[in-house]
Amino acid sequence: MNRIRLVALLMAAMMAAAPVLARQTASESGLLTLDTIAAYSPKSLGEIQWQSDGSGYLALEPSPGLKDLFGIARYDAATGTKTLLVPAEKLTPQGASAPLAVEQFDFNQDGGKMLLFTKSERVWRSNTRGDYWVLDLKKWKLQKLGGGAKPSTLMFAKFSPDGTRAGYVRENNLYVEDLADGRITQLTSDGSQHIINGTFDWVYEEELFCRDGWRWSPDGNHIAYWQLDSEGVKDYLLVNNTAGLYPSIASFPYPKAGEMNSAARTGVVSATGGKTVWFDVPGDPRNTYPARMEWAASSGEVVIQQLNRLQNTHVVMLAGIQNGKVKTILTDKDEAWVDLAWGDLDWDKRGLARGDVEWVDNGKRFLWATERDGWRHIYSVSRDGKDVKCVTNGAFDVIGVEKVDERAGWMYYDASPGNATQRYLFRTRVDGAGAPERLSPANQPGRHDYIVSPRCDLAIHTYSKFAQPPVTEVVRLPRHETLRTAIDNKELQEKLSKLKQCRSEFFRVDVGEGVQLDGWMIKPPDFDSKKRYPVLFFVYGEPWLQTVLDAWGGRNLIWHTMLAQQGYVVMSVDNRGTPAPRGRAWRKVVYRKMGVVNSGDQANAVKAIAKWPFVDPSRIGVWGWSGGGSSSLNAIFRYPDLYRMAMAVAPVADIRYYDTIYQERYCGLPQDHPDEYKQSSPITFAGQLKGQLLVVHGTGDDNVHYQGTEALINALVAAGKPFTMMAYPNRSHGIYEGPGTTRHLFGVLTRFLNENLPPGPRE
Repeated sequence: MNRIRLVALLMAAMMAAAPVLARQTASESGLLTLDTIAAYSPKSLGEIQWQSDGSGYLALEPSPGLKDLFGIARYDAATGTKTLLVPAEKLTPQGASAPLAVEQFDFNQDGGKMLLFTKSERVWRSNTRGDYWVLDLKKWKLQKLGGGAKPSTLMFAKFSPDGTRAGYVRENNLYVEDLADGRITQLTSDGSQHIINGTFDWVYEEELFCRDGWRWSPDGNHIAYWQLDSEGVKDYLLVNNTAGLYPSIASFPYPKAGEMNSAARTGVVSATGGKTVWFDVPGDPRNTYPARMEWAASSGEVVIQQLNRLQNTHVVMLAGIQNGKVKTILTDKDEAWVDLAWGDLDWDKRGLARGDVEWVDNGKRFLWATERDGWRHIYSVSRDGKDVKCVTNGAFDVIGVEKVDERAGWMYYDASPGNATQRYLFRTRVDGAGAPERLSPANQPGRHDYIVSPRCDLAIHTYSKFAQPPVTEVVRLPRHETLRTAIDNKELQEKLSKLKQCRSEFFRVDVGEGVQLDGWMIKPPDFDSKKRYPVLFFVYGEPWLQTVLDAWGGRNLIWHTMLAQQGYVVMSVDNRGTPAPRGRAWRKVVYRKMGVVNSGDQANAVKAIAKWPFVDPSRIGVWGWSGGGSSSLNAIFRYPDLYRMAMAVAPVADIRYYDTIYQERYCGLPQDHPDEYKQSSPITFAGQLKGQLLVVHGTGDDNVHYQGTEALINALVAAGKPFTMMAYPNRSHGIYEGPGTTRHLFGVLTRFLNENLPPGPRE
């Protein structure tokens, strides 16, 4: 469910797969259509890495004349001078007829070897399984890792610190391969269907962002890793009715709320093989989560972060690799839940926003995030945990940490103290001295994203606003001096300027008791404030997605603009409980009141907005995906006289059907609070439906199971409530697989909207 907290990014990927079958281009008519909206996407730099000295960055780029093949180029950061470092032609293995199709790359420490990831296959959310090759840049020699491994079975390959070896996961076991002679050492041998070494099961990956489950020690002599045992976790079955003449069934361990989790533990093994030393971490391994683990700025100790099952207690421990003994150095508690992972950084990127600690002062201290004073701040903690001091003081939330420049004593982070819809770069002293310093320009309100260089003197800066495509440039820090523009997206801006224009604006709406919610709206062309328009609300409403952002709206924006051109006012409002940087109390007021507080805030916002003179209160609709689908069901079921129609895509109708980590984090255990689980679930109120409802779901959804929608269908049928249903066979949570799927889906949504919430103004 919470993966669609990134619904804007997911819709962008889905729309990119849609065919562009334009019968009349938008530039000719000024109007968008379902067949043209996929053509309005910005350019970006794609896969890039700063060089270790910060003088330039490397980019994976398409090779001219070689379809779907990429080379690796170096760009001088300041001048933009391009040097083709690795031509695609150099990536042809001996005996092969074509170069490798590289998807990701990495360098060893001295830059003489490159690790290449190819032929990837999807593992739940991401393509994390594939083939790995090592390229010797001096000899231009390619070497495939894995020996006789089956194709596309290696995961998370990494160079050893000295660059002479590579480690990887293969079919749930850990291996180390010597790059000089190809000798492979198998470190674990118990990997199986249920024993998982060096990676994770479904729920850890989905909800705790755990994917890569092993770490080289700084000296390269040991490897620390997670092991999960899913024996006893109940399997969920996915039935594929379209695979052939007879259905096929796939199964995987999936712990629903209140059910048994995998047992998880962490240990360390010599990189040359031998017995694993398991860390003596306290607590039931099936009812605690060793959610983070890293080497503790030395090769003798590992730092482990553990959450209890309710996720309201966060313990930081140091573990010795010789005897496995651990000692607790820090404990954080919250009456609701502890946010271990936060921010909107890339899922696979490690850092403070993903809950890792960052060691400073030669390992004597570490930086750590907590909301213990009511705001999300970064703290500096001594290695023994006895000295804890706040680095980012003030009544504001840190949104994300970009870089720590320990040499100069600065930490670069994102925040927006005055406007929760925006994002800016700040820096502050690592020791907490002095006031925060804003680096993003004062004359550029909106969203600012940065990839800061290793020396922290340069950054790749991307800036956008809600209806303004992103511009990417290289800037010099801390003055934020623009050195050059890398991508201006002028072509897209020109295309957008030719459209029939729809005005967008941000607002705040008072929902009572001193609570004001942020929102945005897109108005139709030729908007007449003396007439009344139908309003479609786009909602998510749960703790893992903020929809009201002053940033480029992506394909969501384009589809919503198309609807505005048809005569709708499209709006979105962030209720309390969404992850806006408005303080701990704002975000955690929904604890054990999911579906209640958030739907109430949304309804109160609608009631206030319905009084605006240009809003037609008899034509109010709502739509959303995943958590937004659940919010859409809650809206039309709980407030049947307020909403005329709703479109719920891949919703969780009954929260008892969702997974342990997500649902228990926000609602507690269903055994402890059965009535609260009932009151938080949309299905409980299905019998109150009055308006028109469309439910859309993929039958192959491994995340939010189609099972829940079938339970909802039964409840609606039993209550005698008519509704519309669209099931997409064997599609996952994103409902994008198969030719024509995305175009069809948005055609279904648009048609249902047009028929049940008629567009256009009325007197």
